[in-house]
Amino acid sequence: MAAGLPTAMDRPHFIGIGGAGMSGIAKILAQRGAKVAGSDAKESATAEALRALGATVHIGHAAEHLADDATCVVVSSAIRADNPELARAAELGIPVVHRSDALASLMEGLRPLAVAGTHGKTTTTSMLAVSLSELGLAPSYAIGGDLDAPGSNALHGDGEIFVAEADESDRSFHKYAPEVAIVLNVELDHHANYASMDEIYESFETFAGRIVPGGTLVISADHEGARELTSRVSGGSRVVTYGEAEDADVRIVSIVPHGLKSEVTVLLDGEELTFTVSVPGRHYAGNAVAALAAGVALGVPAAELAEALGAYTGVKRRLQLKGEAAGVQVIDSYAHHPTEMTADLEAMRAGAAGRILVVFQPHLFSRTQELGREMGQALSLADASIVLDIYPAREDPIPGVTSELIVDAARAAGAEVTPVHDKADAPAVVAGMAGPGDLVLTMGAGDVTDLGPRILDRLQSK
Repeated sequence: MAAGLPTAMDRPHFIGIGGAGMSGIAKILAQRGAKVAGSDAKESATAEALRALGATVHIGHAAEHLADDATCVVVSSAIRADNPELARAAELGIPVVHRSDALASLMEGLRPLAVAGTHGKTTTTSMLAVSLSELGLAPSYAIGGDLDAPGSNALHGDGEIFVAEADESDRSFHKYAPEVAIVLNVELDHHANYASMDEIYESFETFAGRIVPGGTLVISADHEGARELTSRVSGGSRVVTYGEAEDADVRIVSIVPHGLKSEVTVLLDGEELTFTVSVPGRHYAGNAVAALAAGVALGVPAAELAEALGAYTGVKRRLQLKGEAAGVQVIDSYAHHPTEMTADLEAMRAGAAGRILVVFQPHLFSRTQELGREMGQALSLADASIVLDIYPAREDPIPGVTSELIVDAARAAGAEVTPVHDKADAPAVVAGMAGPGDLVLTMGAGDVTDLGPRILDRLQSK
């Protein structure tokens, strides 16, 4: 099914074009023939990947970067009101479009599958993108992470299915109208935008209500928040539950680990189906079952999709092996919420021969303020941890909120923790702690990912 350019999106300008969500939309528009331009704070492999598609990418934000003939300016919720390019757009009368509206317009005329939840969105979206492509269905997709190379977070496909990661952080997932929606879990997060679980539930209810008539909601039967949401959702959509719970519609019968893979057996429509998940951990197995249930809801044969799911071997920053030096493996984890941290540490513990060492960088002052204690408790699952200063991202500091909140909580839980305030010192500290057979996890949603190669270099020189 051919998909053209949305109205007024033939010459878009993206402010923050290098971001995970923004770059994906820009890439699809470029592949559809749009004259894409934009700016980002720093040079990156993503910027280069966009240039390879014909996009113009400026480094730094300046009014002159915005061309007079731009048909719209695309922004995310992270763009501040005083951005000079945004001010220039107002002067020129160029329409400003939120990232979510741009993505929604790309899905028009196709069969959207939107993946939502507090954790696991990127992995589940990636599993669907890879497996549906493996089956020759040529889906379009927009993911919040790269599959195997910079710029591989999005693709314009010739098929009729569009798989999209649906972000709840700023309620932007209310803009989509999916044929099939997945809700993996529901927890309190994004404290700058949500004050309570009631607000979270209301937001997810609105998302579920956006499913097109006759569509399907695929939702966890195991997660407490998801079960509560299921009880609140009424009318319109067919609801398909999945998980290990006895009453799940797609029930997980067993998950058998085999090294960094798992053999998963599910009961689907009265028949058992066994397939391989090529990434470690029960939570990733659950993500794969959610993907299976969603694909079946779109009419993809279950056995074929189950086999194709085994082709997914991971996404960058989701337990991604960065390398090995001096007998020490270094793995990168995007986990930044206590639930995610616990899941990744448990997955690594199941396959680790030696000690697990963590370099953790807290993400956002607001999240640390609300969940710092739980983050510290999660770190008690490691043998030893280094805790860096908070990565602020889009936030200004909050008085009294520092990474010491996590360090204190971790020590109270019996963890061995070393605070390191200068990130540049971390590789030497890690190299002094690690020995052959150990596993090092760089963990967090900020720039802690940059430390992987430096840690490997330091281990090698040691």
